[in-house]
Amino acid sequence: MQNYLIDTHCHINYIEGFNFDEIIQSANAHGVNKILVPAACRADFEKVIELCENFPQVFGYIGIHPEEVNNWSDDTVTLIKQFAGHKKIVGIGEIGLDYYWDKSTAELQKEVFIEQIKIANDFGLPINVHSREAAKDTFDILAKYNKNSTVIMHCFSGSVEFAKECVRAGMYIALGGVVTFKNAINAKEVAKTIPLERLLLETDAPYMAPTPMRGQTNLPAYVKYVAEEIAKLREITFEDVANATTNNAERILNI
Repeated sequence: MQNYLIDTHCHINYIEGFNFDEIIQSANAHGVNKILVPAACRADFEKVIELCENFPQVFGYIGIHPEEVNNWSDDTVTLIKQFAGHKKIVGIGEIGLDYYWDKSTAELQKEVFIEQIKIANDFGLPINVHSREAAKDTFDILAKYNKNSTVIMHCFSGSVEFAKECVRAGMYIALGGVVTFKNAINAKEVAKTIPLERLLLETDAPYMAPTPMRGQTNLPAYVKYVAEEIAKLREITFEDVANATTNNAERILNI
């Protein structure tokens, strides 16, 4: 039994107003013993590696966010493959599709997503997926191109029906601070519905701080509020949520 928490998606390199030691110490004090830091752009790569090497509690993902696809190049591919072999890089991410801000890059986003899925498959690494306003395309691409990588649907924002479809396909659902928001009916229904053995916790810090910290800078320590809300929604104990989600993360990420 594991009574600690894991924040499976946290951009601590983007957090302002705190140094890394303070962020890690705060997380530990709130029972958050491991933190996963994804890259979003080429400029993140070395910082993610540095954080992984400097802090035993930190592990990383390497990849290019869909909003960064215009900077995709052969050099980027080479670097992702190079860093994917690092002992503390546990997945490829965050990668995927985002049609919310700019759908004009949709075809390029698909190409970059597919190429990164193939890299994950080649290295036998999980995939941390960003999908916004692109559920069908995201699912279809994963169904067609993903051969052997575990899929984590980061910051899940889809319907209960789509969550069930993802679970049936063997994917994991990661929920963050949104589930604590009063009017987030859909996220709450997903939290109540999906099997515990397919659930992960995250903060996506420094964004979307959970209630009661909403409006403030999000920190990995605040993943405890996500766990508390899910326990309340499911009418189970906090320990039940902590144990299940921690075991899931440790198993699929090999940490």
